[in-house]
Amino acid sequence: MKIREFMAQDHKDCDQLFAIAENAASQGDWDTATQAFNDFVQAMERHLGIEENELFPAFEEASGMTMGPTEMMRSEHDQMRVLFAEMREAVDTKHADDYLGVSETLLILMQQHNMKEEQILYSMMDQHLSDDNIQLQQKFQDWDKG
Repeated sequence: MKIREFMAQDHKDCDQLFAIAENAASQGDWDTATQAFNDFVQAMERHLGIEENELFPAFEEASGMTMGPTEMMRSEHDQMRVLFAEMREAVDTKHADDYLGVSETLLILMQQHNMKEEQILYSMMDQHLSDDNIQLQQKFQDWDKG
């Protein structure tokens, strides 16, 4: 399995959790919305952590690129985390309009972000990190369990 395949599937998994939370919030089912939102944020933090702590540093070391794509992705991760906090506030206060407004902004950001990663960055990573294929396969298994 390649980085692009694993991480794109992880995007899809996070997107499913996002949709469950959004649907529950729109229906006023705050128990489900709260649980789904918590699951979504946990999955996203796991995903962002894999990128920030494992993939980005390995890519930067292998490619010599420390500015550019990974820097932009980290900046977008920070923007997402701000939106997570705003959504948390809306869940805690059971305010559907606030939640749905912020979730719409997050959805657009995530779609654009994921497209850049899946179409450009992950392919670059697959090229630069292909020598570590066996090690990556083990990491994929470990991350899948996490």
